[in-house]
Amino acid sequence: MDKMMDNPWFLRIMALFLAFLLFFSVQTENNTTTTETGRVSEMIEDVELQVYYDESLMVSGVPETVDLYLSGPASIIQTTRQLDDYTLFIDLRSLPLGEHQVPIQTENLSEQLSARMDPAFVNVVLEERVSQEFGIDAEMNERLLAEGFVLDGLSVEPDKVTVTGPQSVINAISFVKATVTGEPEIKESFTAEARVRVLAEDLTKLDNVTIEPESVAVDVTVEEYSRELPVRIEVNGDPQTGITINSWTPSSEQVRVFGPRSVVDAMEEYVIEVEANSVTASDTTVTVELPIPAGASGVSPGEMQVEADISVDESLLVPEELENPEIAESNNEE
Repeated sequence: MDKMMDNPWFLRIMALFLAFLLFFSVQTENNTTTTETGRVSEMIEDVELQVYYDESLMVSGVPETVDLYLSGPASIIQTTRQLDDYTLFIDLRSLPLGEHQVPIQTENLSEQLSARMDPAFVNVVLEERVSQEFGIDAEMNERLLAEGFVLDGLSVEPDKVTVTGPQSVINAISFVKATVTGEPEIKESFTAEARVRVLAEDLTKLDNVTIEPESVAVDVTVEEYSRELPVRIEVNGDPQTGITINSWTPSSEQVRVFGPRSVVDAMEEYVIEVEANSVTASDTTVTVELPIPAGASGVSPGEMQVEADISVDESLLVPEELENPEIAESNNEE
């Protein structure tokens, strides 16, 4: 026997056997520890926390869930977990307005179980419930617009909401926004539904409030980019014999040009070309079609009248029938 005990292989086998024996004798299940008295301890995570309070008030600072630690017979803990008919709660109904530290209590737990919550206490604030009306500021990221288009306006319906919450939160509201989202490359006006958010001065979202209505309709007006450019008259050719043109006056001093911002912003003026010989002694107004500049997409108006201020030397005027062959032919037939 002594020789066997001295055998290194025998010692190795015995050590392996003892290791297996120890492994199978110590078994643990999820977060469960067995004590010497036969009791077990188990943690149940994220148990919903109920709040009992006067609904005319507002409560802040209450966590949605807490962790529950149970200690007791394994069978009762297992039953408690399966039935899930217990409650963790805080009772604020007898407390005055202000800040309070209150313990978390249990309901419908077996008397054979010991319970501990994490956290065991919560810091809460009881405040008056306040309702206040706010105007809505609609917004949209202009990067969603296609090249050459701009946001011309946003209108909201309804344009006000009623926000209800604790007095401290209502006092902290600096912005009430309805943000429109959409697919990029927008080229035309549309109407979208947008959720309303209340924000503090640093633009953080304020919770623990109700908003009525929660969403609004936003009319988004989109237009092609344009600018009004001053008009400059450029005269081509010479006036008819006997006519001196002293000056030109367009019916409008400006023309609106549409197109990509990079193209339109590079323009300083819009040049209207008129033919000097189109002015006669009897008709000093010239109608000119306005061409679209290179790279632009349109102009408004599409045509313009240009009035010539003239001086006439009648001795040099060409007879009207010579100016207009149709008139001369008509006179000959008579």
